[in-house]
Amino acid sequence: MAYALENALFQWEEGERRVRDEPRLERAVAVVLAELRKRLGSTFPVEELATFYASDTDWAQELASRRGAGGDASWAVDAAFGRYAREAANYAGGRSRQTPA
Repeated sequence: MAYALENALFQWEEGERRVRDEPRLERAVAVVLAELRKRLGSTFPVEELATFYASDTDWAQELASRRGAGGDASWAVDAAFGRYAREAANYAGGRSRQTPA
């Protein structure tokens, strides 16, 4: 079952808000974002990212923690996924849009 995209988008937006309040988390966000690019590449639908997010973020939590996020690692991870979602082939400002067949 696919992870609910709306739920993921909400969590990612909340992570971004928290990172804005805690700029020290930016390094952790950058590291997770770079790793997402390696793992998913440059062409992906936002639904794939949400499914990937739901399957396992332990690796991302570990990366963020090692970059000083500590107990706020989940916020850094969520913000990174949210930023990466903007690069999805079918991202339309916070919702999925249909891609041409």
